[in-house]
Amino acid sequence: MASDLTKVELIPNENAVRSGLAAYGYLLSKYGFNPTKPGPFTTVPQDQSASKGVNLLANGKANGKHKLQFKNKFGRPGRVPASVVQNDFEWLCPVKVGTPAKTYKMIFDTGSADLWLWSTELPPTVNTSGRHLYNPAKSRTFTRSAGSTWKQSYNDQISSASGSVGTDLVNLGGLKIRNQTIQLADTLSPSFQTIPGDGLLGLAFGFINHVSPVPVATAPENLAAQGSVPKAKQIFTTYLSSYRDAKDRDNKSFYTFGFVDQKALRGQTIHYADIDNSQGLWQFQSTSASVGDRQVALFDNTAVADTGSSLALIDDSICGVIYDAIPGSRYDSSVQGYVFPTNTTLDQLPVVKFAVGDQEFAVQKEDLAYADVGEGYTYGGIQSRGDLSFDVLGDTFLKSVYSIFDQGNSRFGVVVRTDSTQLAASITPRSHEPVRMPDRHTVQRRASPSTDSTSFGIKGYSSMNGVTMVYGSLILLLSLFSARGSVRLLLAGLLCLCLLQ
Repeated sequence: MASDLTKVELIPNENAVRSGLAAYGYLLSKYGFNPTKPGPFTTVPQDQSASKGVNLLANGKANGKHKLQFKNKFGRPGRVPASVVQNDFEWLCPVKVGTPAKTYKMIFDTGSADLWLWSTELPPTVNTSGRHLYNPAKSRTFTRSAGSTWKQSYNDQISSASGSVGTDLVNLGGLKIRNQTIQLADTLSPSFQTIPGDGLLGLAFGFINHVSPVPVATAPENLAAQGSVPKAKQIFTTYLSSYRDAKDRDNKSFYTFGFVDQKALRGQTIHYADIDNSQGLWQFQSTSASVGDRQVALFDNTAVADTGSSLALIDDSICGVIYDAIPGSRYDSSVQGYVFPTNTTLDQLPVVKFAVGDQEFAVQKEDLAYADVGEGYTYGGIQSRGDLSFDVLGDTFLKSVYSIFDQGNSRFGVVVRTDSTQLAASITPRSHEPVRMPDRHTVQRRASPSTDSTSFGIKGYSSMNGVTMVYGSLILLLSLFSARGSVRLLLAGLLCLCLLQ
């Protein structure tokens, strides 16, 4: 079997558009924590009878006691728009499902435990253009799971997906998993419809899966249970490159299943930390962090490795230390995150390290910059975890290491991976902020008349002259009807100039 194992190279999501506020909103929704820093997102208590399954973790093991709200432009909290709970999901992974096998582009997420696909059971009202739909009738190895359904919903009140359940053959990089549970989507909320690709494959632990009445095993767990893979090979690894390395052939992103890529190790010894999967996640001790020469002890602190999260979320006190070390940085409540000047150079950025077990690993400086927020500022890749009891080390951190998820030995391992080149933090990816709440100072600055702008060479022109221009245009228009010859042409030209203003 080993000879059949291959790297599963990730496919860049060409449509990924980064938004700091949306990525943070996605994590608030996914993990169900309460923000401790001001911004558009807030939480309110919700009925405990409705708390089960409202977020990533089953049975309220995270903060399912609250529901997420979003302040509108008038500062009033209300329903969360779908546009502000989106992750960028930079990479998709090809997975073969069914007999005959069909390839689907899926999101691999070590922070969830569901394997769901866009399916032919979705109603015609859902736009499926560009998707590969799973059709159970076309697979000879599909079996319907009678009496089982699935539903996943987040505490933002709008993100949900549900459907029927069956089993089929799944091929992950040469490892064939028989009778793997497939969750067929027949309902997708608008926010779930924004997720790229054809579905999601969770790589956390099965008891947080959303199949009812009984949660099911994830693909790696099912593979181990079938006994076809020895304990030493019950692993998967991930190598995530920065978007800046997309054209670098030596820095392709990939997963492996059943083996460790020796080339990616570069002769290094893997550093392992034991995991605690009691919350269904790849959770380990992370007892220190460093910012430049300053090391901070974090007693009893833990972190989770989450490939489905773009940002890294950490304790507020460490966030403050990091951004205090970056010249010109500040907390911006309009995007609910720390930002720093876009023209910051690499030598102005501190070396930031987080511990895996008792050993620290540095975040690549280029990944401290996540998304452009306009006005000369960049949204940081490290943000507040609110009242969440553990850190979330998402892609901001994972792009700096080669990660080994050793299920057979219940441990998480890493080695350093360093790009041959580091780009300046000022080079940021395509970004958009779907909702940016301007502060009062910004509003006043934008509303004030211009004192130094120029329009057609007229110094001091501003929008305050708009009323005058309207009346002038009307007078010129009336004059056209009575004028003749060259005078009419002159008046027509003046009217055009007025309209262009």
